[in-house]
Amino acid sequence: MTILRNIRRLYVCPMRGAQADLFPIDDAAIAYEEGRLTYVGPESALPQPRGLESVLDARRALVFPGFVECHTHLGFAGSRADEFGMRLQGASYLEIAERGGGIQRTVRATRAASDDELRSAAAHSLRAMRKQGITTVECKSGYGLSVEHEIRLLRLYQELEVTESTRIVKTFLGAHVPPPEFRGRNADYIEVIKKEMLPTIAREGLASFCDIFVEKGAFSPDDARDLLATARVYGLKGKLHIDQITDQGGGALARELGVTSADHLEHLSQAGMAALADSEVVAVALPLAGFFLRQPALAARAMIRAGIPVAVSTDFNPGSAPSHCMGLALLLSCVVQGMTAQEALKGATILAARALAVDHDRGSLEVGKYADFFLVDAPSEEAFVYEFGLHPARDVHIGGQRVSD
Repeated sequence: MTILRNIRRLYVCPMRGAQADLFPIDDAAIAYEEGRLTYVGPESALPQPRGLESVLDARRALVFPGFVECHTHLGFAGSRADEFGMRLQGASYLEIAERGGGIQRTVRATRAASDDELRSAAAHSLRAMRKQGITTVECKSGYGLSVEHEIRLLRLYQELEVTESTRIVKTFLGAHVPPPEFRGRNADYIEVIKKEMLPTIAREGLASFCDIFVEKGAFSPDDARDLLATARVYGLKGKLHIDQITDQGGGALARELGVTSADHLEHLSQAGMAALADSEVVAVALPLAGFFLRQPALAARAMIRAGIPVAVSTDFNPGSAPSHCMGLALLLSCVVQGMTAQEALKGATILAARALAVDHDRGSLEVGKYADFFLVDAPSEEAFVYEFGLHPARDVHIGGQRVSD
């Protein structure tokens, strides 16, 4: 057993309570054994340990659950930094895509990259994320858009689960956009996904989720109904990229399909918000994407008031959110999307875990869950979020093992 004592304030971040309720414990301690928490509470009430291996001193730090990064496009090659300049000069995301840029450009670069190049870049990103206190990362495919290259990306993530200490949740996003060879033939490409990709993914256990981008230039709500119905047959839970650029009826579709999460939602309608509030779907706020694309902000304040759980993620990808900085995502979720620091922190921990259906064993500091946590030398949780960049995470632990200092 290992004990971490002398914690000035620990944030439990359980599912219960309102989104702003972090349930802090002052003068706290935790104990863990074989990677799982065995005690979380005041140090004064810490039971007499048996089989004690070591005692660690938090040195009056704050302790948070490890961040759960619930929406990333981890595996890709190439850069689209020049498209940033194009957008600054007035070109829209859809206009750039119509000129051959955007997702299709990254697909070309990713297909041309070697396995070693993709593996190295993805591992580098995971290590940078761990240094921020991110202990679980959702990794989407979606830049292969062929049987060969989509399966290759998912197998790469499977390898990283072994070589990297970060916990990985794999999501199949073969329906990111139609590939160039299927331009104008969305239905034909969906059939390839259903008949050739999904059986292999299910047989090899390559993904937990199937995602689809519902948007102009991508796929329709009917495409989502068709694909996710088949994905369920193969044991994959559903997710939606929706209402990012235009209103696609995302709230009602998410409720109808019973997806685990609906992500983006910058153009969610009032009717869509009412539908989400009448569902079990987690809304995932991706403030970096809206910031970089200069899109309207997600109405997080109104969503939380309506009782919709709002997770927070970076949407790390090469085009619309080229950063895996969770601190910036937290700050923007407050400044741009109207959340409080406490709501944002709960959004990046237990609610992000719920968006990945892994909240039973991570996302909060509760007995029985993984000992995934990090320490911060900050005056308060609000200062940690507000004073962006001034209070880096230290002593990041996954399963009780220090992975970044």
